[in-house]
Amino acid sequence: MDSQTIIEHSEPVRQFSVMLPNRVGALAAMVKLLRSLGIEVIGLSVQDSRDATVARLVLSDPEGAEQLFMEKGIPFTSCELVVIAMREAGPGLLQCLDTLMIAETNIDFAYALMPTPGEQSMLAMHVEDYEFAVTILHQSGFKLMYQEDLSR
Repeated sequence: MDSQTIIEHSEPVRQFSVMLPNRVGALAAMVKLLRSLGIEVIGLSVQDSRDATVARLVLSDPEGAEQLFMEKGIPFTSCELVVIAMREAGPGLLQCLDTLMIAETNIDFAYALMPTPGEQSMLAMHVEDYEFAVTILHQSGFKLMYQEDLSR
């Protein structure tokens, strides 16, 4: 199986954007609800506003989370993320950014994921063209992570 076939058959990492009320304990309640079904938060980015908070979540079981959100009436959207394992924090990040810049691919947003003990740091990015970015980064020697790599 060649590397392009592996890329095509790997499930992209999914991110959920969930609207939460801007009040104390709202995020903790969401994490407890997810954990009650054995779903762990692997990545988190929170953007606060006066009335609501948007929590961007990378989860260990996207299908289970989607079902839970629909059953509980929790508003959400989802998108695909490019996730790379970082060899080195500083140089690795710059090399990744330079690779995408040379390929003229924009990063809409990015954040680090929470590694388990002994694992490398990981960077999650939402890019304008997922397939193109995955191909460019793979060809440039970056270790790409997919949902099956993160679902523990």
